[in-house]
Amino acid sequence: MRMLLIEDDRPLGSATREQLVIDGHAVDWAKDLDEARHYASVADYEIILLDVLLPDGNGIDYLREISKGAVSRLVIIVIMTCRDQTSQKVEALDAGADDYMVKPFDLDELSARIRAVARRRAGYTAPICTLGPLTINVAEKHLERDGQRVNLTRREWAVFEYLFHWLGKTVLKTKIEDALYNLGSEIESNTVEVYISRLRKKIGGDRILTERGFGYRLVDTW
Repeated sequence: MRMLLIEDDRPLGSATREQLVIDGHAVDWAKDLDEARHYASVADYEIILLDVLLPDGNGIDYLREISKGAVSRLVIIVIMTCRDQTSQKVEALDAGADDYMVKPFDLDELSARIRAVARRRAGYTAPICTLGPLTINVAEKHLERDGQRVNLTRREWAVFEYLFHWLGKTVLKTKIEDALYNLGSEIESNTVEVYISRLRKKIGGDRILTERGFGYRLVDTW
């Protein structure tokens, strides 16, 4: 998924970004709200990881901007802050946050929280899901077809996971390219087509539909 990390603490921001990239996400890192607004004006994000105490303002105020439509209403917001009082958590959640993490936190827990909120937003809650003959373990990046392991490369998994996140909906080719952004320095013009073709061979040729002029869709009925 494409993420925006808003964090002014450089050691923490660097470690968090590294963890998210290892998890297979594309991450832009803003060190203040001005930079965050710039990124949000030129890119679409599935998840925003938001610090509260920033050099040029309060992250909760930016959260309220997002809730009013400054950023896509579909974006998932995870607050990351040292503010640990219940009233502060309530304020953030009431302002539109999907989750709230108190620093210092374990990066593996952050990864798990992101997977959990993404599952809920996509409409499923279990870490292991079935889709026709497929068994999908998002946490372990594990896929089986009719009980047999399907070996996917990192890029193949990134494409599949993105399509699965938007199950039944058409996603633009450019959005899939975003999902691949941090898995290679160069994205060829036909990269998405190549990985869609490989996935079709592994999960079934009629499971991923091409919506000409728009993008691709992982069918939700098997």
